[in-house]
Amino acid sequence: MIYIFSSIILYIFLGLILYIIQRRILFNKSGIPKHPSEYGLFSVKEKLIQTQDGIDLLSWYCEGDKTLPLLLYFHGNSFDIGERAYRIKRYIDENWNVLIVSWRGFSGNRGFPNEQNLYLDAEATLKWIKNNTNFKLKEIVVYGESLGTGVAVEIGTRYQFYSIILEAPFTSIPDIAQKRYKIYPVKYLVKDKFDNYSKINKLKSPLLIISGKKDEIIPHSHSLKLLKRANEIKKGVFIDEAMHNNLYDFGIDKHVIDFNLKLWK
Repeated sequence: MIYIFSSIILYIFLGLILYIIQRRILFNKSGIPKHPSEYGLFSVKEKLIQTQDGIDLLSWYCEGDKTLPLLLYFHGNSFDIGERAYRIKRYIDENWNVLIVSWRGFSGNRGFPNEQNLYLDAEATLKWIKNNTNFKLKEIVVYGESLGTGVAVEIGTRYQFYSIILEAPFTSIPDIAQKRYKIYPVKYLVKDKFDNYSKINKLKSPLLIISGKKDEIIPHSHSLKLLKRANEIKKGVFIDEAMHNNLYDFGIDKHVIDFNLKLWK
């Protein structure tokens, strides 16, 4: 009897701890990036994008060929934008226009990240593009990586873009959490849902989903479910040997460029 009682207390205690610290797990804040030039990005300029609640978001912007679209990059968890320099450099080398924005709480930015606040960050970024560039929404390629796919999908239900790219996407945060914490009914505990599955068929733009079949963080099955539910125009690129963070080792930038250039023509 004492064992059963102790087990129940432990179960409740651990569940409470998970509930309290869940945002520290989901939004694992990053370090502070160096100047773009120190990553070999000499044409990239640092920008500050201010949100409606007064948070300055460190961002990098590069002007390329104005006849090509603007790649708007939403990064994943645990990374500062400097750690994504090698990725955006591939598009810059192809003379693309690129804007990568860092979420509040990441890359030295003030503020506390959560689902609704990241949506505010995205809206602020779109407003900055409208006020500071000549790109219209339909000339923007929205690129979401991992955590960033949740934001890309949400704004993709609000606006029509040139296309939406989802790298290593998830169906929802509760789905991921349930796989890790099987003994808890996590759908009632998770504060930030990022429910991509319920939204994916409401996207207003062509969609490219990319994932690794050996993804150790977000199972490849999430991408398959999302692709199946999405409306046309859509395409899936699935790399047999790729994991969560090494997709660029397999040259997925070429798939991104090819998909969009075919649409551009």
